[in-house]
Amino acid sequence: MPKPRPPMLNEPVDPDVDLRAPVRRKGLPPRQGPVVAAVALGGGVGAAARYGAALLWPTEPGGFPWTTLVVNVVGCAIIGIFMVVITDVWAAHRLVRPFFGTGVLGGFTTFSTYAVDIQRLLAQGRTGAGLAYLALTLAAALTAVWITATLTRRVVEWRQQ
Repeated sequence: MPKPRPPMLNEPVDPDVDLRAPVRRKGLPPRQGPVVAAVALGGGVGAAARYGAALLWPTEPGGFPWTTLVVNVVGCAIIGIFMVVITDVWAAHRLVRPFFGTGVLGGFTTFSTYAVDIQRLLAQGRTGAGLAYLALTLAAALTAVWITATLTRRVVEWRQQ
């Protein structure tokens, strides 16, 4: 068993960490490299698609961020379809979900831009618009996932009859 390293002077110590425990090996666990690469590649594709949407339908300065709202809702709707398809219909390759679900759709949908948009609306004194955007995005995104997952399951059941 390797000797535990003593804490450095003036270094903060997390009380939940046992310093007597051996230091874990650095790096990715075995077989995780392809998963990380799939997520990264998919994330780049999704982020590029979101950027393209922002170029096609730019939000005017001081305007309501409709493009981000639509991107997030569309992305969530696709997530609803995708999750049903890969869990109920298709035994996908182990990298499909990380590439498309986490990568592409994770890069396409954007919580960070949503948060910045809310902050900008509030900073402009548009509290009502900021709160409406916050609630509308949340409600529409969750509803989109629920509706598309439900409809996809019904279509799958109907086709299997």
